[in-house]
Amino acid sequence: MKRFGDLDSRVAKLAQSFGPFCRKSARLSLQTGRTSRYRHLAGKILLITGIVVLLSVCPTQGQQPERAKDSRPNILFIMTDQHRWDCLGANGNSLIKTPELDRLAKSGANFTHCFVQAPVCVPSRVSFFTGRYPHSHRNRVNYTPLDRGEVLMQARLKQAGYATASVGKLHYYPPTAQEAKRTGFDFVELHDAVRPLDHYSDYVAWRKAYDPQSDIYYRALAKDIPPGKNPFRQAINEKYSETTWVGERTRHYIRQLADGDKPFFLFSSFWKPHSPFEVPQPFDAMYDDVDIPLPKATTLAEIQKLPLPLRLLILRGHPVYDTDRERLQWMYRSYYGAISHIDREIGLVMQTLKDAGVAENTIVVFSSDHGDQLLEHGLQGKNCFFESSVRVPLIVWYPPSVKAAQHNELVESVDVLPTLFELAGLDEPYANQGRSLVPLITDSDRPYTPRECVFSENVIPEVITSGRLDFAFIKGEGIKGVRHPDAKMVRTRRWKLNYYPGNGEELYDLQNDPGEETNLADSPEHQQIVYEMKDRLLHWLSTADEPDQIAPRWLR
Repeated sequence: MKRFGDLDSRVAKLAQSFGPFCRKSARLSLQTGRTSRYRHLAGKILLITGIVVLLSVCPTQGQQPERAKDSRPNILFIMTDQHRWDCLGANGNSLIKTPELDRLAKSGANFTHCFVQAPVCVPSRVSFFTGRYPHSHRNRVNYTPLDRGEVLMQARLKQAGYATASVGKLHYYPPTAQEAKRTGFDFVELHDAVRPLDHYSDYVAWRKAYDPQSDIYYRALAKDIPPGKNPFRQAINEKYSETTWVGERTRHYIRQLADGDKPFFLFSSFWKPHSPFEVPQPFDAMYDDVDIPLPKATTLAEIQKLPLPLRLLILRGHPVYDTDRERLQWMYRSYYGAISHIDREIGLVMQTLKDAGVAENTIVVFSSDHGDQLLEHGLQGKNCFFESSVRVPLIVWYPPSVKAAQHNELVESVDVLPTLFELAGLDEPYANQGRSLVPLITDSDRPYTPRECVFSENVIPEVITSGRLDFAFIKGEGIKGVRHPDAKMVRTRRWKLNYYPGNGEELYDLQNDPGEETNLADSPEHQQIVYEMKDRLLHWLSTADEPDQIAPRWLR
């Protein structure tokens, strides 16, 4: 019997006291035939008994009815930072050790030609989470506030009944848990991984509580590195590293959220393999005996031939285009080691999904916010339109619906949001500008129309005003002599055009020049290609914002 309130207790006691009398009355009725007198009394007792039964099955004040668990799929979105598309075994790299990601790619939809809409952290992440291009969501520069009119993926999922959580890097501004929760996360554990923001970092607080050597900075390098070994070996213990922390906290939230009644959306965001290149043991030595192919050395004379925005980007601060080749080899080995470390954590995360009994009902997405030049074209970092910066890994795994296959179609990061929503049975947001990949990766009856081209855009050179750098944007002047730094890229299967307003173009024939070394923009025989590619840019910029710009009807 359910718990009763005060009134329910009195009624229950009354019913219990009438129980023996009711049975006695029934016997007398059968024995003497004096039914009329007892029928009336028995009717009252049956009425009371009925009330008791109803009260026993109905919730009382303050008690909620039991709800069935929502069967919609969970979503686990795993993102790395500055992860090149070609640094994955599944994408053809035979040297890097990524067995867990390779297994995920082999059993899911693996996209080899996914392009981010901005080759820099914040604008790219906002495009992932809104399904909108940077010129539409207008978050163009790191450490700048999100437009309050933009609604992010987590807010839409929360409104649809999902529990939402985030672990690791978000890079929102202000960089606080309160801002992250404002955007739609129920649970937040932050680590944006730059020293000025460490007082907001849950990882830093966790290290102070648990790491006996927490006084050592997490970026510090070991002091006892013997000659000929990795000079980027991290000083702190691997189990207290940021990569291990993100993995552990991700597993914690999987266990916690899997026990709830709601489906969950969990964003697991690793800082690595972003530079600097410190990597903990044993991953620092994983590639000691591997000679990783390095990009050809770039000379200052070659850099000076690039468009002005690129020259300024590469040569700002302390240029590293002439980095010693042995040191560069260790940078690559450390970069690979950091990815293998993440791969181990992802394997443990996938096992936790299985242990929690939710693996078969969880959509897993793996991608990165942009790539890394790693000294290709003389640049360390990103912020440009070369393939190593704009092309990223993308895997979608969901065994009940998604077919295991490798896809070479051109796709964009804005396609992730509508894909997830359709897989989850949710309506596509009206403001979305991406295309769902569901017709391509499932047995959908709807045809999939491949993209003819993909787009990216970025402020080049990057606005950065910290430390020794002062690359500020000044109205009417631009950045360091680049009057209009808002550059655009359009890429087809064969051609890529990079357009720098007022500072020329780059045209690369990717079929014959995959390293993007020969700029054909000024070649007379390629002017028709330049014209056609510019026409594609114009069409994109003219049509992408139609839902924002054109009201559906009169409001009268």
